[in-house]
Formats: sequence, structure tokens, C-alpha cells
Amino acid sequence: MFHPIEDFHKYIQPGKRVHLAGIGGVSMCALAEVLQGMGVTVQGSDMSDSATVQHLRSVGIPVAVGHSAENLKNCDAVIRTAAIHDNNPEIAGAVARGIPVYERAQAWGAIMQGYRNALCVSGTHGKTTTTSMATHIFMAAQADPTVMIGGTLPLLHSGYRVGKGDTIILESCEYCNSFLNFFPTVAVILNVHADHLDFFKDLADIEHSFHDFAALVPQRGYIIANADDEGAREAVKGLSHPVFTFSVRDRGADCYADNVSFFDGYGDFDVVINGVTYAHVSLHVPGAHNISNALAAASAAYVLGIPGEAVTAGLASFTGAGRRFEHKGTFRGAEVYDDYAHHPDEVQALLNAVRPLPHQRLILAFQPHTYTRTAALFDDFVNVLRQADRVVLAEIYAARETNELGISSRDLAAQIPHSVYCPTLEQVADELEKLAQPGDMIITVGAGDIYRAGEMLLKRGDAQ
Repeated sequence: MFHPIEDFHKYIQPGKRVHLAGIGGVSMCALAEVLQGMGVTVQGSDMSDSATVQHLRSVGIPVAVGHSAENLKNCDAVIRTAAIHDNNPEIAGAVARGIPVYERAQAWGAIMQGYRNALCVSGTHGKTTTTSMATHIFMAAQADPTVMIGGTLPLLHSGYRVGKGDTIILESCEYCNSFLNFFPTVAVILNVHADHLDFFKDLADIEHSFHDFAALVPQRGYIIANADDEGAREAVKGLSHPVFTFSVRDRGADCYADNVSFFDGYGDFDVVINGVTYAHVSLHVPGAHNISNALAAASAAYVLGIPGEAVTAGLASFTGAGRRFEHKGTFRGAEVYDDYAHHPDEVQALLNAVRPLPHQRLILAFQPHTYTRTAALFDDFVNVLRQADRVVLAEIYAARETNELGISSRDLAAQIPHSVYCPTLEQVADELEKLAQPGDMIITVGAGDIYRAGEMLLKRGDAQ
């Protein structure tokens, strides 16, 4: 049913009309504007009217609300988001009419072949932050990159930009082997841990996927891997292509951090590459894990010939991507933050990062993401969440799943002292309102819609 990616190239040229099913998604709306910039006539559909849909209309891209075969009109090809299945009327209508259907990742893969440099940032954790850091660096170097990030970056006022330079920077996700549709000339592997076990069999299966991703890099390109991460080291074993390594502590790596110090939890260090200081970095995002992310971004900049001054300037201006320890406001003297962490390792990195920051108590409002992840990593979630002073547990965010395991956040609460289970986000906000005291740090944590609980809390403060 799906067509070879080679065929897609004939549709990304002026005069062709492409329909995007699910155009309102963060990656799809970026794709729409990139295709439009290439001269393609773009149209689309989405289940709901949104600010994104309105923006697309404002730049001349018609968007239908709701899915219908009639929305296809006289299009030449269809691109679908992962949330759109074969029984969708637009997909079924395209098949019936012989209109080729492509996956979103296939389209990005074809597009990146048009750039000299395709910088693809992969890893179980840290992709959005590192892609954002690289964007800041390349923008500081006036390289005018095209960018696709799986989140919002304040610098761009969105999660993407369409540039005229020779570099495209993309966050690259391993779920469903999506990134194997890409054509990286620089492949960054931040870390490889057990996740997405609803798709992958086990950690070895995940490492194999990352290995295949790295193997996509041509001989003229670069593979950049985290020497501090066992999974990343395993993933690049046996490659014929040389690997450029980075490390927070290992001076045997090609790129390492030297003269590291922390000021109120924020890292300050030199980036040393091949024994020579390349850049000095003063971070404005906390935690040792962000030193590692910064080294990855700096390594990518180095191999692509970006001067060290742009690394210094770009990272100095980076204050975080949206939903990555994002300060949302103050409620009764308690500071309210939001973070996208949804894997135990990510929650642990968040706790390590905020521990040195000034606060009285740390209150986490955590919403587990997917039933399969919660079940597979249950004990790890319990161990990491126990480290907070208070934990408010929202019900599990289903995302793409149905609860065939019979698991609930109530099960986590039973194992975590100083925790309370709340079936709804309104009840989460109620509980946070009861707990909040001056000096507290409240963080809403998760990849679903837990951020809404913090926003509800802040609105109550505004109303008082």
C-alpha cells in the first residue's frame, strides 16, 4: 500500500498538490510550511480547529476540520501522521483512487536529502533540549538552518523554522523505527535506554535500532555518541564508520568538559575537542545532564565547521525548550514549574538538576504516560518518585493505548510515602492548592496534559 520513498521526490516540486492528514500536529505543521517553501501546493485536514490550524490558514494553506475523502480534492499524494490509521476515510479514499500515501517520517527523510547537512539528534532522553541547543548555536552562527523540534523553542516562537541555509536540524525519534526513514549526515546518539516497550522487544532490540540509524550516515558524515552512556556505546559497536565521542568526565573522548563548576545548579565549563579548548559555556539550564546535552550540540557544531564563539553565544542565550523545566508562575509563594519527563531516568535527571536550586520542599505532580511504560518500569518509578517531599499522582495518560493491564496510578501511590492519588486534573490542582507553601517548588511532570493542573492552580492564584 505504501510507496517507495524514492517516488516521493517527484511530488516535492512546484505544481504538485500534497494533502497532509493530521496537519495540526507539531511535526506535520512544520512539514506543511517546509513543503510550501519548496513550491508545493499544500492542503490538509485535522480533527479540530486550533491555533496551529489558524496559523496554517494565515500563510495560505487551506485546512479542513474533520476527516473526509472529499478533503483530498485533486491532490497528487497524501502524507499521514502516525495517529491516522488505514481505516481513516482519507487514507481509504486515497487508496481507492490510487493516490500514493506516505508516512510523515518518509516525507522528512526525502526533504532532508535536499540539504548538504542533515543533523539528526536521537536518544531515549534529551532530544528536544539538545536539538534546541544546536538550533541556538547554528542561529548564533547565522547559518540560517531549517529546524524541526518535538516541542516549542522560545527563540523560534514554535517548534520549527524554515531557513535558507544548507543545514536541517531534526529531532529524531526511535519509536516504531521512525528515524530509520531519515538520511542523516550527522547522527547524534545521546543515550539508549529501555523505553517504548510496547513496540521494542527489549533493550537489545532498541540498541539494534539505534545501530541501524547510525549506519545510515554516509562516509562523508559523522556519528556522534555519548561515551558516558552504556547503551549508546553498545549501539555504535561494530560500525565501519568512525565515531566521534563526547563525555562529561572521560578525557579520552574526542570532546569533553573541562574546568567544570556549578553556580546554583547551572554548569560552567570549557568544551575541549582533540585536546584544544573549542568554547567556554555558561549554561542557563540546570543539571549535569544538560552539560552532556551541550557537549553533544557542541560536537555537532564542531564537525560542521561552526566556530566556537557561536557555541558560547548560542548556549548563553538558551534558557530551555517549552515543557523542559519551564517556569510557569508563582502561587502563594511557591514556584510552579512544568517538565516533560516521563521515563524514570528523565525524572531522576530532573530531581538531580533541581536539588541544588533554592527551595523548601519539592512537590511533584506526576502523570504517568502510557499503561505499558508504567507497568514495565513500575519499580523504577516508585524508587525515583519517593525522593520528592510530596507526590501528587494523576491518573495514567493513555495516549495511544487502552488499559489492557488493569494498572492505575493508585498502584504507584500505594508504594510511595507522602503521596496522594487524584483521578482528575481538577483534583490534582485541588491537592496542590492545599499543599502549597512559600518556598515550595511545585513541578508538574509528564508527557501528557499534566501541565494543565499547574495552569489551573495559577489561575486560582490570579483570581484571589
